[in-house]
Amino acid sequence: MKNWIGIGCISFLLVLGSFPSPPSLLADNFVETLEKGKIDWSNRVIEAVGVGRPPKNPINIAQARAVAKKAAIDAAQQNLLKTLEGVQIDVNTQAKNFVTRDDPIQTQVQKFIQHSQVVDISYLANGSVEATVAIKLTGPFADLLLPKSIRDTHPVKQPGLPVNQKGKAWTGLLLDCRGLKVRPAMVLRIVDEDGNELYGPKYINRKCAVQHGMTGYTSDLKAAAKNLRIGNNPISIKAIRAEKSGPSDIVISNSDADTIRRDPRNLKFLQECRVMVVLD
Repeated sequence: MKNWIGIGCISFLLVLGSFPSPPSLLADNFVETLEKGKIDWSNRVIEAVGVGRPPKNPINIAQARAVAKKAAIDAAQQNLLKTLEGVQIDVNTQAKNFVTRDDPIQTQVQKFIQHSQVVDISYLANGSVEATVAIKLTGPFADLLLPKSIRDTHPVKQPGLPVNQKGKAWTGLLLDCRGLKVRPAMVLRIVDEDGNELYGPKYINRKCAVQHGMTGYTSDLKAAAKNLRIGNNPISIKAIRAEKSGPSDIVISNSDADTIRRDPRNLKFLQECRVMVVLD
């Protein structure tokens, strides 16, 4: 099986063709719908739509369409910014906390919005144009918003184990949070019943979090079990509840947490962000 570091945690290329088309948002992805757009947490893409109208007295059809198209893209980008501001960074912070209060970050976010990808253009019967634009929640944009406390770390070496503990190592964590009203975020924590952290910013490699996200999200348990992110031998755990601190932090049982902590090899898949969360 390919190594997670090898397939993506060393370099990042923003491939325009990698944006999903709008119909893909209707699959088994976990999609959060906000007032001005959608966040596809499975593909880690923010998407918004805008409508532009032609001028009242156009020179010709081509000019009318060009004006309407530009207006549609401008409107879509404004809606994209509003949607982006609603992205949950961690349990206490939304993107708007950075975008509206930090001038350097605000300037960089505006540049990302201006260079957002136009993924669909529709010409309507009344002469208006509908544009769909998108931006990825990975790569440089993620690097901008992720807390600086998440740092690059050296890969964890597989430690040797006593003979009686040797066995096939787990390759990732599949966390079933269905029915628990957990909300996705760019940064989450997994804790045991006593509040002791099992997974969080201090455990992960920044390159992996930037390029793949700290966690994968989906609404399909069977699809999640086959996801490359968690490899071919993940440990599957049913979460107990969302943490009191907020709906993006997750509580698992003490016994499940101890099972993961017991084998030091599991530090490797945690560091590489090999975690999938299944939500309703």
